[in-house]
Amino acid sequence: MTSRREFISKGSLSLLGLTALPALLSQCTSEGTSVTDIFSFPRVTPESEGIASEAITSFVNEANKSGLEWHSFKILRRGNVIAEGHWSPFKEEYKHTLYSLSKSFTSTAIGLAVKEGLFTVEDAVISFFPEELPETVDENLQNMKIKHLLTMNSGHESGTLGNMRAKEKEQTWVKSFLEQPLTYTPGTHFFYNTGATYILGAIIHAKTGQNLEEYLKPRFFDKLEINDYDWEKSPEGLNTAGYGLRVKTEDIAKLGQFYLQNGTWKGEEILSAEWVAEASKKHTKSQEGDGDWSQGYGYQFWRCKPEPGFYRGDGAYGQYCIIIPPYDMTIVVTSESFDMGKSMQIIWDTILPAVEGKPLRENRKAHAELKALCENLSISPPKSITSSANAAQINEQVFQATQNEYGIKSLKFDIASDQGNVIFDTTDGENTLTFGIEKWHTNDVYTVNSFPVENRIHVPSLIAASATWIDDNTLQITRKFVEAIHGDTMLCKFNNSKVEISFKNSISQNTHNGQDERKPLMAQT
Repeated sequence: MTSRREFISKGSLSLLGLTALPALLSQCTSEGTSVTDIFSFPRVTPESEGIASEAITSFVNEANKSGLEWHSFKILRRGNVIAEGHWSPFKEEYKHTLYSLSKSFTSTAIGLAVKEGLFTVEDAVISFFPEELPETVDENLQNMKIKHLLTMNSGHESGTLGNMRAKEKEQTWVKSFLEQPLTYTPGTHFFYNTGATYILGAIIHAKTGQNLEEYLKPRFFDKLEINDYDWEKSPEGLNTAGYGLRVKTEDIAKLGQFYLQNGTWKGEEILSAEWVAEASKKHTKSQEGDGDWSQGYGYQFWRCKPEPGFYRGDGAYGQYCIIIPPYDMTIVVTSESFDMGKSMQIIWDTILPAVEGKPLRENRKAHAELKALCENLSISPPKSITSSANAAQINEQVFQATQNEYGIKSLKFDIASDQGNVIFDTTDGENTLTFGIEKWHTNDVYTVNSFPVENRIHVPSLIAASATWIDDNTLQITRKFVEAIHGDTMLCKFNNSKVEISFKNSISQNTHNGQDERKPLMAQT
């Protein structure tokens, strides 16, 4: 089985820390939003759409046994939700980072622009950026077309985004992209290249003066009632395009259903059926092998292995919008998976064999069991010891931080039997992290990272936290950034009047040679 490509965009890695940022709340929440506002699809039993509840129960059980971290799933057939669930502390009403699944939304914007006659996929890329061209425009750059960006056949031999970021203080991302050498003739070599997707968004801006959010809002987001989202931006104010979009699981399902309906929504043709067919078909070879990343690539969509006609939007760590026209199905998954091939194989092995062409007899018992299972999904917090003989003494102390790069001046713990908190006095004010004892507690303030990981963009999120005692002198606090993907562990080691807090982010915890380079925070009374 071929696992996920080893591409992780540095710019889209989000969140590992804590600084209150109430000023950004308006960018992350919509007033009046509630769980009941989110749902737009009818909810029906699996049996009414030809799938046994037991099969979906098997999928959930296999997901729970997989050793991977799942955040949500949603299964639709013929436009009806037949099963769904969120693993606590993730919830239906939270947005979720999409990573490269953002690319499929960018592809949609290109399709809309083509329909409006703004350009064609045959147009030369350099024609949109006459002021950004390198001194020498070689034949390969002259021949690079929009379709080559869409199909990851730009002609590059290596990634472009790192160089774009490295030079962002001296020139635009577009200029940095265009000056990078093209080893291959565009259209002849597949190389997965997030910088190419950024240029697609920049082309939209060049023609309309709007970034992707602004362009998509009246044409796509509003029409599909996707109204609580945000998208990271470059220094020029353009959306990052190839990553950085956050929407809800239901909204990902809307994207899938929209493509399943050949670009129509509520009877209105938004994209043409011809564009959907072009966007979803195989235009190029992709990876070597026979896995789900080896079946070819379309216009920012991957082809899938199980049967002809399957395709998907796909983001790092297991963000999936799987579109299955032969079965009239959409399957959505969000997760922090470090084996994406395994995640997808669980879907293929448990759900697909159960799909029937006609409704099944209702099975109330099996459906009730499935519903109960889905309503009680949870990521198990780390568990060791629930109390410490030294907790009362620790609670009495205020620890003064030694000089540090995090802006922490002092900290104080207040740890009870079922809940606790740590209060940080920082150069920006006081921040409190509340945690459950071996259970999740979600803090109600959007925060970004006070303990930044180098080369990562940090966006605001709610934080769920749980703590456990490793021994009487060591408290482990685990945090989940529930409107992102990743998590972080703070290991607090107490030694009489001193405390040392070291960090381990979830990527470092789950990858080979994954060192967390952040320096420990030292403090004493």
